[in-house]
Amino acid sequence: MIKKLLESEGAIIGIEVSGTIDSEEENLWIEIFDKLIEDHDRINILVLMNGKINYGLGAVYDDLKWTLKNMQYINKLAIVSESNILAWLVAADSPFAKIVGIGEKHFETSQLQDAWRWVKH
Repeated sequence: MIKKLLESEGAIIGIEVSGTIDSEEENLWIEIFDKLIEDHDRINILVLMNGKINYGLGAVYDDLKWTLKNMQYINKLAIVSESNILAWLVAADSPFAKIVGIGEKHFETSQLQDAWRWVKH
């Protein structure tokens, strides 16, 4: 399930991802993100990942395809989770993200408000 977080405003969107994500749900969110880009050009994204998440193969493909096509429209990306693996992946990826103009940072769930402050400024 993907749901929009209440703190979202303007060009800043936060989503909570949990449970099972299929291609149909992923594509509904892609439409929302496309509309944000159309309205604001560059967007900031906060992704709160809770619990075990099962991404269907089609959803992973759709997400990756959208991300590669739209990197130039992403200004900041905050990943909020308790996963050490995700923290490591963000740390490894952030220098490459910076090359294409994306600020990318991992926060633990206890730092959610810090993550919001970071994506909003």
